[in-house]
Amino acid sequence: MGLTVKVINCATGMAGLVISIALIAGCSATTNTSEPQIVRMLTHESFALSDEIIAELADQGIQLEILATGDAGSMTASAVLAAGAPTADLIFGVDNTLITRAASEGVFAPYTSPELGNLAPEFQALTEQGLVTPIDFGDVCINVDSRWFAENNEKPPTTMEELPAFANKLVVEDPGTSSPGLAFLLASVVRFGDAWPDFWMQLRDGGVKVAGSWTDAYYTDFTLNGGDRPLVVSYATSPAAEVIFAEDPSVISPSTQTLVDSCYRQIEFAGVLEGAANPTGAEKVIDWLLSPAVQADIPLSMFVYPVRNEVELPPVFREFTPVVTTSAELDPSVINDELNGILSRWGQVMGR
Repeated sequence: MGLTVKVINCATGMAGLVISIALIAGCSATTNTSEPQIVRMLTHESFALSDEIIAELADQGIQLEILATGDAGSMTASAVLAAGAPTADLIFGVDNTLITRAASEGVFAPYTSPELGNLAPEFQALTEQGLVTPIDFGDVCINVDSRWFAENNEKPPTTMEELPAFANKLVVEDPGTSSPGLAFLLASVVRFGDAWPDFWMQLRDGGVKVAGSWTDAYYTDFTLNGGDRPLVVSYATSPAAEVIFAEDPSVISPSTQTLVDSCYRQIEFAGVLEGAANPTGAEKVIDWLLSPAVQADIPLSMFVYPVRNEVELPPVFREFTPVVTTSAELDPSVINDELNGILSRWGQVMGR
């Protein structure tokens, strides 16, 4: 196929970009008579698609170079710093908590994909004035270790209002350093309005634990993985991942459940970067990200949901992680205007 896929891990600091290049996939059954066009995509470290799906780009004459740079927050910050003179052609993974800021800073060039009409109706208008395209969505929710509660003869919480009474069993992530941590904070703002600091004071006084990252919270503090906290801020899809990645093949159902009352909707977008060296190639990659094959690959590759209308979820998703219909959301413009104040107030409440 003549395809070469490169992943470039970028650590952003005051001195600029530190780049390490690693060849992760490639094949050359035949020799192409023309050089493929290079398209560089800036994304977060959680981006993943199957090799077979990425190989489809070779048929369009595209050599994709993936620049992975930390989480969505650090990725967006680097794109803002390079606005107008980017090191990539497109960006994937800016979510709805960050999209207005990136758009207002001149990060994106206008593009409307012809695939937009194939998206589920609720996503078709979410283009931030024609600058970005929704690609996938997910829900950040409290995960409950149901087995732990059953073994300890305790009843788990069923609403956000009950969480302060379980604070010493709950681990959350710092919203200043963690995307799911920020989503849960925003869920509390939606739920409790101006009284949200009181909710966090109750959690603090009750003994909630704040981890620096989702990895620390889920894999160190959560009881499912040997920790001492049976409640964790994670994702609605985590129960499906628990089954898929179980070391014991006899595990056919998760021990965790989602507290659907606590969920916050995250939507990830892609956009052509203003000043891109190859904007036409970037547009082709965005169309490809919305293709049926890529959209069908997204759930089991990144454990989020596709936005394309007719894509069927894998059986493990349908059984254990149905799409949450009551997820909280804040308008991106409200987040852009108020986020610094919300984070500052949260820090004051939590003594951080």
